[in-house]
Parts: sequence; structure tokens; C-alpha cells
Amino acid sequence: MLKLETRHRTNARMRERVSHILITLLLLLCVYESHCDPVRDAEAVAPDVATGVNPQPFLPLLAPSPLTPFTNNSVPALSGLCTLNFSAAVNMMTITATDCWAFFAPLLADVVCCPQFDATLATLIGHSSKSSGMLSLNATHAKHCLSDVEKILEGQGANENIQKICSIRPENLTAASCPVTEVDMFESTVDSSKLLAACKNVDPVNECCDQVCQNAILDAARTIAAIGMPTSEGVNELPEHSTRIDDCKNIVLRWLAGNLDPSSVNKTLRGLSSCKVNKVCPLVFPNMTRVVKECANVISNETACCNAMDSYVSWLQEQSFITNLQALNCAASLGEKLLKANVSNVYNLCRINLKDFSLQEYGCLLPSLPLDATYDKTSGISFICDLNDNVAAPWPSLSSESPSSCKKTTKIPAVPKATSAQSGLHTGNLMLLSLLSSLVVLNILP
Repeated sequence: MLKLETRHRTNARMRERVSHILITLLLLLCVYESHCDPVRDAEAVAPDVATGVNPQPFLPLLAPSPLTPFTNNSVPALSGLCTLNFSAAVNMMTITATDCWAFFAPLLADVVCCPQFDATLATLIGHSSKSSGMLSLNATHAKHCLSDVEKILEGQGANENIQKICSIRPENLTAASCPVTEVDMFESTVDSSKLLAACKNVDPVNECCDQVCQNAILDAARTIAAIGMPTSEGVNELPEHSTRIDDCKNIVLRWLAGNLDPSSVNKTLRGLSSCKVNKVCPLVFPNMTRVVKECANVISNETACCNAMDSYVSWLQEQSFITNLQALNCAASLGEKLLKANVSNVYNLCRINLKDFSLQEYGCLLPSLPLDATYDKTSGISFICDLNDNVAAPWPSLSSESPSSCKKTTKIPAVPKATSAQSGLHTGNLMLLSLLSSLVVLNILP
């Protein structure tokens, strides 16, 4: 009995010590982050540790507290020199601010934040064209408008570097090299009814393969790009992604944004961007010398090979969230590089899954369908993760087709098999949750 009581006292002291550590860490984080309430946040954590309540499983995406930007209703100081009608896209701008929330914007940039930011800009210009008659801004207005949009989004919690994160410059709001800027000229040149019919109901799953709307946009872009060129044959010889064609596609998208039903604009534009996003691998592959050294030709030490492979993949896991279809492309790209270096199927040997290519500090692979982050006063920032999609990464052959092809043999669901809303948190609290996780693993906490 004495030993048991002594053990209980020891555990109590240990729990109290851990409680003090966590509270101290919270206080330090609050000083660093300045906008949190150290007393309230410390009291919120202390009871579970001090009273011996079993902690919840480690979910490193818990809600931030508080979400100061979303409760700040102050009006940003705008230039007063932008001609865009911001009230025409209030809902879209709110969605954009959430999708590009301060901490997550760089991590969700390619898949969530930037496609939504692009859609919002296109919609703002498209709606304003109803009164201005113009599908682009001049250089001066573009500078002021982009700055004003960014200020409005920042006031709602968006990252202050959204222009840089999404590589958007004032020039992107102009006509650039496209010769058509006026609505009247556009509608007199393009079969607008055909364009509208092709794009009014974009299916985010089938559009990527059928390309009904995409082909209509390309045809319209070629038509207006031909204006001012010597012959129509000349523009038809331009590659699909030439600068002139791309600039005219932006004009077409703005016209669509101003003429589609307001409730479907965002869905249409995001569906189109999703097709583009899922065709490529956004990851940067570092030097693979160690993997080649340990895994090339006949593998003499499987453990050393897999350790090198795991270490390499861990570098990829620090970059960004990617979708399951992007993961297919990334697995194929890396596999092809390794094949050319005489490395055989290390994916199978080292049990590499598609989810291993996505950001793993949070353990999340995103579904390939367009998705948005959401904000709730209770749960904070949340987004859907394809957590149960543990599909083995397919090893490519040098003659295999592109994984982004619509004839791909590997079936990856467009939506997660079981959706799981993971809530976002502010970067400062990562240290606390990581420490808490370590304490649970080490059995310091009961």
C-alpha cells in the first residue's frame, strides 16, 4: 500500500511538473504571438494534464484560439482609386480570405488558396465590366485594385503576402498581349451563347477529361487572339499555352465570370483550375544521390536503401499539401528519375504510399475535387483531408502513360473514402502540440 501511495504521489508530481511545462510554453508562445490570452489559454490546457484526464489522440490541426483576424471588423484603408465593385464578390472574398488564411496560405497555395484568389479577381473584373464595358484594367488601376483587394483580404485574416504566394502581379489584371479588352468587341467576335452553354454547368469530375468548357474557352481565346494578326492561320499555329493565347483565356474567363449565374461562378472557375492543378506535380525534387547510392542496381542492404528513401521522401513531405492525383504525378515523376538512375521498385520495397508525398507534419492528402477551407468560431479553420486514402504509390515503367491521363489504370477517388475535417491552427501552437504528443508517447502522461 505504501509503495502504491508513493507511486501515485510520484505520478501526481510528474503530472504537475508537465502541467507547469505546458503552461510555461503557452505563456512563451503568447508573448511571441502577442494576440492570444495567456491566462485563458493556460487554464484551458492545465486541467486535462493536472487532473489526469487521458489526452485525446494526437491531431496536430486543432483550432487556433483566438482567431483575431476573423473577429476584426475594422474597415481597411483603401486607395479610393480602384474602379472595381467589391460588393459584387463579397461572398467570394470571404471564401478567399479563409482559403488563404495567414498560416496555411503557403501550404495550401497551389490547391486551395491561389485558385480561389484567381477566381475572385476574375469575378471582380467580370462583374465590373457590366458597368465599365471593359474586361481588363489599365496599369494604374490594376496596381491600386490589387493592393485594395489584398488589404480587404488581410482584414479578414488572409496572408499578407498573398500576391507573392500566388505570383500575382498588377499586370495580371490587365489585358497584357490580348488585343480584345471591350465587352462589345468580345461579344461581336465570339459566339458567346455557345461559350456560355459549354461552361454554365461544369462537372468538376468529368470536365477534366471531356474538356467541354476548356475547349470552348480555347476556341474563344484563339478567335480574339486572331484580331490584328496577319491571317487566322497564323493564330491557329500558336501553341495552346502561348503567351497571347493565355492572355486571351484570361479575358474569356472574366467575361464568363460576369455572365454566369452568380451561384455557379465560383464552382465553374474552381472546377477549371482544378483540372489544371491535378495535371502536374508541384513538388521540387532535391538531389537523390544517397538514394541512388544505396538502391541502384543490385540492392545489397535493403535497410540502408529504405532509410535513404525515407529520408528523401521526408524532404518532400515538408513542402505543401497536394491532392491524390497530384501525388500520382509526383510518384511517377520521382519513379522515372530513379528508373533512369538504375533504381528498381523501391516504392514496393520501402512501402511508399501516395500520402507520403503530401505535407506530413499534419498527415494529410487532399481530395482532387475543388475544396475550400471553412471557418467556425468554435472549431477554427478546417479543411477536408483524404486521410484514409493509403494507396500504394505505383512504380512507373519507362513506357507507361502519364498518370494524369484519363485512361489511367490506377483508380484514385475524387472524393475521400471517409471525409475527416481537420481544423487549422496557428503556427505558434505547433510546438505545444508536438510536445504534448511526445509526452504521451513516452508515457509521462497517464
